[in-house]
Amino acid sequence: AFYMLIMPGYKRFETKVVSKQLGLARLSFAPGEKMVELLDITPGSLTVFGLPNDKDRQVTLVIDRDILDCELFAAHPCINTSSLRIKTKDLMEVYLPAIGREPIII
Repeated sequence: AFYMLIMPGYKRFETKVVSKQLGLARLSFAPGEKMVELLDITPGSLTVFGLPNDKDRQVTLVIDRDILDCELFAAHPCINTSSLRIKTKDLMEVYLPAIGREPIII
C-alpha cells in the first residue's frame, strides 16, 4: 500500500504516530522509482497535484487535520522548481472531488 501524507511544514513527522493513526504496523518512505511509476513524478516533486497520474489508484491520500485550519495550501505543481498556492477550501471542495479522491484525515 502507498500513502501520500500532507502535513504542515512546522509539524514533525513521526512514523510511529502516523502509522498508529492509520492502523498500520509501520510506514516507510517509498523508493523514488515507485514515485515515477505510480505518479509520474520525480523524487523531490511529490505533490497532491500528481494524483491524477495514479490511474490505478494505488496511492491513498492522507491529510493532517491541521492543514484544514490553514486558509491557503501550497504544493509543487508536479515539479519542484515552483509552487502553487490555492485556498485549502478549494483543495478539499473542488480539486479533490474533481479528481475523485477522498482523503483520510488524521
